[in-house]
Amino acid sequence: MFSIMTRSITIGIVLALLFLCAVHPAAAAAGRDPFAEGSMRLSVLVGNGYAFNESYFVMGVGVGYFIAKGLELGLDAESWSGASPHISKISPEVRYVVPTDSTMRPYVGAFYRRTMIDSYDDLDSTGGRAGVYFISGQGSYFGIGAVYEKYLSCNEAVYRSCSDSYPELIFAFAF
Repeated sequence: MFSIMTRSITIGIVLALLFLCAVHPAAAAAGRDPFAEGSMRLSVLVGNGYAFNESYFVMGVGVGYFIAKGLELGLDAESWSGASPHISKISPEVRYVVPTDSTMRPYVGAFYRRTMIDSYDDLDSTGGRAGVYFISGQGSYFGIGAVYEKYLSCNEAVYRSCSDSYPELIFAFAF
């Protein structure tokens, strides 16, 4: 039996900071709320994950657009490499960031995910996330939270588990 993608993501803070802080838009410098209507998000994921009793190097990118204050529609993609089979994921999502008068903002979200695994049937999943963002200035923010994911087309005769819970660390840039 194979373990479905249990994940222990550690954000490559140095790489993400170098990439995300290289750009300094005027709106961010002016102290614009990164979760305001019309804002966009760019995020980078670098870390590791575990599946099929193997350790993977995980890279991903995400984009989002705030259609209303605090309400984001987004799309994230991941590539799991360094082990076999290769895994790719794509996730449309919705997220709500609670407006507060502080730099700390709670968030909740939901997503659908399509996971493509070489030599296996694709897996569909849905899930939810919750946590807190911390606005760090310069148009960037970071967060910590938890994710629950339920695989819909999972065969427990093949996979050890058809659901997963894992922490998430986020570093994002708003423009």
